[in-house]
Amino acid sequence: MRIPAILAGARSRRAAGAALIAAFGLAASACAGGGSTAATAGSSSSSSPLPTVSGPVTITFQEVYGTKSQLATLTKVVDAFEKQNPNITVQLQASSNYTALFEKEDAEVAAGSTPTIGMAYESYAQSWATAQKIVPIKDLAGSNSPAELSTFYTGVQNDLKLSDGNLWMWPLGKSLQLQAINQTQFTAAGITSAPTTWDEWASDLEKVAAKEKTSNAKFAGITLYPQGSGETLFEEIAATYGGQLYTAGGTPQFTSADAVKALKFLQTEKANGAVAVGGSTTDLYPGEDALTGGSGAEDITSSAGVTYEAAPKGDTLEFAALPGDSMMAGANLVVYSTATPQQRAAAWELLQYLAGPSAQATWAEGIGYYPVTAQALSSMDASYLAANPWIQQTIGNLNTAFVDPPFGWATACQLDLQTAVSSALSGSDAASALQTAQSDCASKKSAES
Repeated sequence: MRIPAILAGARSRRAAGAALIAAFGLAASACAGGGSTAATAGSSSSSSPLPTVSGPVTITFQEVYGTKSQLATLTKVVDAFEKQNPNITVQLQASSNYTALFEKEDAEVAAGSTPTIGMAYESYAQSWATAQKIVPIKDLAGSNSPAELSTFYTGVQNDLKLSDGNLWMWPLGKSLQLQAINQTQFTAAGITSAPTTWDEWASDLEKVAAKEKTSNAKFAGITLYPQGSGETLFEEIAATYGGQLYTAGGTPQFTSADAVKALKFLQTEKANGAVAVGGSTTDLYPGEDALTGGSGAEDITSSAGVTYEAAPKGDTLEFAALPGDSMMAGANLVVYSTATPQQRAAAWELLQYLAGPSAQATWAEGIGYYPVTAQALSSMDASYLAANPWIQQTIGNLNTAFVDPPFGWATACQLDLQTAVSSALSGSDAASALQTAQSDCASKKSAES
């Protein structure tokens, strides 16, 4: 059975983010106390390292990996950590999905009864840091740039910082957007290699669609869902053109020339038959369905969603990097301020272990995320890497991957962008659709500032 993103915990942060907005009515930003204010909690705390664990200590870890394979992998990693650190006991507290996880964490933050370690998307961490509910990494490691930081891919390093430029989060695993390609159909159309530019991408899909339509009038190169893959793809194309949709401070700039160009590009490819629109609240993955059913040559998926993709029987499925910048997903880890000094010391030991090569290799093989360091690749099973060549071929894109800024309104503005993409792909003027999204997003930002 296919598990939607909000339940799977490891497929698509973008789909999960939209569901969280609907579920909480912007709860993530409501506790921020002003989204434009930089996180300052802990900024006056001592930067001296905490003492090492001096005796038995128990820490709690609230996570979202409760499904069978995910739980088995996390349990394996934690058991190995406890074996190396016999004075530390880790109690896992699983939630069934991200909605339940963040709802529980928000309630615990309000009640002052938080666990030791939790998981957070950037906007949640921003709000909790502003409210002084989590501690900065420097209060755990004695430095804002601990030695391990330099081993992470550059995009991962950047993602761990909040609006004050300081390190507040620690990684567990990351995913990137990928192309899932029916290579049999591409080869039949005379295409033997993955595109390296968006123009090539469009040309390739047009060629495949033109050939396949002779036997399947409903064929389209790729089917996008504006409330999911379509909006994400729009942001990625705009970023490749040079148009980040937000300033560093979170101000939306949806009406930039590059953003308009990106949306017009998708409109053109819809008109040319390369792109189709599908999906609904009950079908979040129409591109996946089209690829599996043979009515689409490609789907945009994530590294954590590779196992859900399939080509028709007898066809060859391959995975490739996007021909431009990719958005990165994967919740980070935070340590709550209610933790005692000994619990903080133990939490830092666990965070360091989880980011180490051995744990990262185990995590990547069991969950489907990329490891966050190049060193972890050498610890991964050679047969696993051979069976999944896309990992080594695409993992370097973690250096240039990006995320939206860590503000509640930026998460909420996904809905505005989704509406703009949907409207434009339904025939509305691209610039006008983005102007409406810009105005709506600016209002959300103003309301929280």
